[in-house]
Amino acid sequence: MRTIVFIRRAGIRVAAVAALAVTPVVLAGDPPAQYAASCGACHAVGVAGAPATGNVDAWAPRMAKGMDALVASVRNGLNAMPPGGLCNSCSDEDNVALITYMATAQ
Repeated sequence: MRTIVFIRRAGIRVAAVAALAVTPVVLAGDPPAQYAASCGACHAVGVAGAPATGNVDAWAPRMAKGMDALVASVRNGLNAMPPGGLCNSCSDEDNVALITYMATAQ
């Protein structure tokens, strides 16, 4: 079972990196420091069902759950997102800043 989970997560990461390599993404404003190395890997282009950064419509139902629920989802992992996202050193405050940035129109 661990092998299957590892392969699945590795495949998602490879797909995210490949998508970032071929897709130019222009975002307004300065992203939080951790964005490029963590959230951006999937959220920049919406890999594996992740809501794309700046897509307010995709983020709306998630934001309706409240910030505490979203931070808990990051902390615990959700669907293809591993626990902590890809930023195991991020604090809850960092996650709030990252979520706010991604959910805002760019």
